[in-house]
Amino acid sequence: MEIMQVITSLVCTERVGGLNHCNLRVLRNNKGKMSVAVDPVGAAPGNWVFTASGSAARFACPDPAVLTDLTIGGIIDFWEPDG
Repeated sequence: MEIMQVITSLVCTERVGGLNHCNLRVLRNNKGKMSVAVDPVGAAPGNWVFTASGSAARFACPDPAVLTDLTIGGIIDFWEPDG
């Protein structure tokens, strides 16, 4: 798991069938690297979230058939990043 910040939503009208109608978010980690994650919890830009990656990311979605290797597992209510 990794703590990341939601930057924005990602809109893709053409997707593979396994992504269905999942919400997508652009996330940034503490080193500034940006990634795209499936968002089953409804995180908003600016929220800090924790993520599941790899094969475990599929099981964080309501449907484990979703094609993902990064999924938001929850919105962090309080956390102060270092630095």
